[in-house]
Amino acid sequence: MIFKFPKLQTKIFKLTKSKNRWERRASAVSLIYPIRYEKKFLPNIFKTATILLQDKDDLVQKGYGWMLKVASQKFPEEVKDFVEKNKSKIPRTALRYAIEKYPQKIRKELLKIN
Repeated sequence: MIFKFPKLQTKIFKLTKSKNRWERRASAVSLIYPIRYEKKFLPNIFKTATILLQDKDDLVQKGYGWMLKVASQKFPEEVKDFVEKNKSKIPRTALRYAIEKYPQKIRKELLKIN
């Protein structure tokens, strides 16, 4: 839906602040399909992840971690930079999902907390 109607992305940001865990998770998961095809969705991936960065719900963390993981397959450097910049704030669950597809050496480096 987001891929076909990009203007709907603005509604996603409203969901990131919802009290409903499923709506917050949906705000991230809804960007998984479009990021596979177009880079123009990357800023919204990072904006969504930033808003959800310290969400306490593990299902929300898994959702935005999954979103970052899929983005990393197409844009590995950009996602790596985002993770490095925010790794002290990202919960371990989301971090592990986000870096799952990187080589082991990079994963170990990203898991180190400064």
